[in-house]
Amino acid sequence: MITRKFADHFAEEWIRAWNSHDLELILSHYSDDFVMSSPRIAVVAGEPSGTLKGKPAIRAYWEKALALAPNLHFELISILVGVDSVTLYYKGVRAMAAEVFFLGVDGKVIKACAHYA
Repeated sequence: MITRKFADHFAEEWIRAWNSHDLELILSHYSDDFVMSSPRIAVVAGEPSGTLKGKPAIRAYWEKALALAPNLHFELISILVGVDSVTLYYKGVRAMAAEVFFLGVDGKVIKACAHYA
């Protein structure tokens, strides 16, 4: 079960990683075969399903996305805690965003779903 302490730490580290633009630091939060779903995947990666699986595919997508948004900065608004998931609500590059992170027993993200205003 996810604790508030874990969720707060995860959120702080995740936001800091993205704001640093350090792709290795960003990817350190995820399992090797995690699944990512986002409407932006269809636009940036050209994957019509909006879903990618595994670090190599998602690394390529995030490399491209980071290059397209050199001023990327996230501002955390709220953290929601579930049984096996954490949702971060934040101000993103274009508008408000919420991402749901399902975590494995090792505390790494196994599935993430992004939602945008």
